[in-house]
Amino acid sequence: MGARGRMSAPTTKTEQKKNPLERVPHSKPPFTIGDIKKAIPPHCFKRSLLSSFSYVVYDLILVSLFYYIATTYFHLLPSPYNYIAWPVYWILQGCVCTGVWVIAHECGHHAFSDYQWVDDTVGLILHSALMVPYFSWKYSHRRHHSNTGSLERDEVFVPKPKSKMAWYSKYLNNPPARVITLMITLTLGWPLYLAFNVSGRPYDRFACHYDPYGPIYNDRERLQIYISDVGVIAMTYLLYRVAVVKGLAWLICIYGVPLLIVNGFLVLITFLQHTHPSLPHYDSSEWDWLRGALATVDRDYGVLNKVFHNITDTHVAHHLFSTMPHYHAMEATKAIKPLLGEYYQFDGTPFYKAMWREAKECLYVEPDECGKGVFWYKNKF
Repeated sequence: MGARGRMSAPTTKTEQKKNPLERVPHSKPPFTIGDIKKAIPPHCFKRSLLSSFSYVVYDLILVSLFYYIATTYFHLLPSPYNYIAWPVYWILQGCVCTGVWVIAHECGHHAFSDYQWVDDTVGLILHSALMVPYFSWKYSHRRHHSNTGSLERDEVFVPKPKSKMAWYSKYLNNPPARVITLMITLTLGWPLYLAFNVSGRPYDRFACHYDPYGPIYNDRERLQIYISDVGVIAMTYLLYRVAVVKGLAWLICIYGVPLLIVNGFLVLITFLQHTHPSLPHYDSSEWDWLRGALATVDRDYGVLNKVFHNITDTHVAHHLFSTMPHYHAMEATKAIKPLLGEYYQFDGTPFYKAMWREAKECLYVEPDECGKGVFWYKNKF
């Protein structure tokens, strides 16, 4: 899974020789967002309702196929094959459902179709099915895109300066503690973020994605937060009815474990997109939107690049043009890489190795000789 994926690996000799840990430039780039847009073929910005729905149908066919195989044949398997079959099902179903999650995320960016009501309807259904409050996350995620790389206003995985690290942090920078931290982050990180804003930007009072009157949202958004809550409550009730009929163990095996894998991949993908030793972060004295959008990294998840609809290896382009549909993002990435030059960051390190390295190396941020408003990850207490 960590091998270089299709089309996403570096192709030029310069890229092949580049050390992915080498810092990217932090100064204002010699190009504008308009220059970048001109480098991309115009058709890449066109959204096709038919193409977008084809990916939904494809993913849901795979989800249904895996469900049918598991519920029809697994109980017929002799031991120990039945104990092998279930983990295979969990992994495959979790990966495909992560792709479904990505499509719902595209709906939130209005990248699914030219019709906002279609995007919101599809997104609400798909995200609610995966226990995600669609509009709630849509609005907080939009603010993330508006403030990427800002130490004051970014929404999630905002690094702390050393002075604000908890006193016990230095005792967690060792392999056993790192394993425990990663396990908690990958299993509980997503629900904790939604419910308690864990790892999110600090607010002046309690912040929760389920609270229409929380500080994350404004008055115009509150009704849609209620709608998001209704979607999650409806899905919860449906799962309850299924558990009554089929049993809790059946529900956990068919739905619960794959959902844990979806949540784990979601947190991992987001973490690795914005956490890298080479990427700068900015305070208000230095931050601007373009430099913030460029302060992210494309990763390689091997065959999972395709399963995840290339959200992993086209994230830079996604931050620059979030309404661009995913099926054009690879072509757009190839088009903008020559213009971005050193401002484009790709790291082909297998994601499981990158996860361990970043958890070890990226503990807090500090400015250095480059400038007081530019912050870099450090790991020495």
